[in-house]
Parts: sequence; C-alpha cells; structure tokens
Amino acid sequence: MRKVCSVNLEKGLPTVDAAVRDMVGKLGTYKRQGYRALVLIHGWGSSGTGGGIRTGVRKKLGERSLSGLVYRYCGGEDWHNCRKEYTGYCSQLKQYEREIDQNPGVTVVLLK
Repeated sequence: MRKVCSVNLEKGLPTVDAAVRDMVGKLGTYKRQGYRALVLIHGWGSSGTGGGIRTGVRKKLGERSLSGLVYRYCGGEDWHNCRKEYTGYCSQLKQYEREIDQNPGVTVVLLK
C-alpha cells in the first residue's frame, strides 16, 4: 500500500477558498485510505503577487478543526529541520525529497 501521495492544489487555477476546500476533502479521503503523508503542491507566488493558496492552506492546517486529521505539517522551505522526524514517521517521504527540499511551493502533511 502507498503511504504518500502528492496532491496538486493549483490545478485548474482555483480560488483560495476552493483550493482549501479541496485540500480538506482530500485530507479526509487519503486518511481513510490509509495514507500517512501528503505532499501538497500549492505554489508560492513567484510572480511577486501570488501565494494566496499557500497562505490559505497553511492557515487552515493550523486550525483545531483539522486536529483529528493532521498530526504535523512543514513547508518545503523548512524541510531540512523536519526531515528526520517526518521520514521517521513515513519513510516513503524520502522518495519525494527532491520535490520538497527548499521548495516554498509545497507543504508536507503527516496524517494521524
């Protein structure tokens, strides 16, 4: 069984609210399917004006309403600080390190 899935929240250029709703739905779906971690692709506003999805996603991940689903989360730009703990929790994350490391456009979520 796969333990990690990459989820592109930018696909189709959704609004921030739509992307956050999509993320919440996918967190529940993947948890029920036995996944241990998700790599959320949300972009980071490289044009200098974006980043709304990243901000919305990370704000929502920190809310108590998701405490039953989310164990921890870490932005790709902080991966070097989280790597050991996160790959200890889910070793398959090692296969995604090139996509994650130093990438502010992704957030890694550990599911409970």
